[in-house]
Amino acid sequence: MKSESRLRIQTEIWYKFSIFSLIAILFSSFFLSCEKDDICVEGDTPLLIIRFYDISDTTAVKAVTNLRIIGIGNGGPVDTFSDRSTRDSVALPLRINEVDTEFLLIQNSAGEEGAETGNIDTLRFNYTTEEVFISRACGFIANYNDLTEDLVTDSENWIQSITIASQSVDSQLQAHVKVFH
Repeated sequence: MKSESRLRIQTEIWYKFSIFSLIAILFSSFFLSCEKDDICVEGDTPLLIIRFYDISDTTAVKAVTNLRIIGIGNGGPVDTFSDRSTRDSVALPLRINEVDTEFLLIQNSAGEEGAETGNIDTLRFNYTTEEVFISRACGFIANYNDLTEDLVTDSENWIQSITIASQSVDSQLQAHVKVFH
């Protein structure tokens, strides 16, 4: 009877140890199989920053009244700022899969679609695109290099002069283009 009792106790201990071991293995495999969350916080493709200046005092920032900017080929105003607002700077998206992006910059914009009454200037930006790998979560972003501009001139240009402040668009911390009006 004593050996039978001892055998039952050993069996119970072995059974409890087996269950504990199985639970420990399951928890360990659960926690070891988890990966770090893939959340992209490092950034996106930078926008082109344009700053507007006074033509008579080239160091003074000068806002554009009722500014509307339409990306040619996009069909509507850009959505990176409030349409027809008075602004001294804007951030514009450039096309990643193209070598240029063209915009209509409209000063004193008013009227309905198709009946614009503001002063329209056409501005094209040419560039090369460089893909940069950020991380597994973010993937690739595009940086733009060799930035140049081409203003279509007409008899009523409100844009008087343009200066490229930075030929590389790889950050949004400073203006890339200065527009004088």
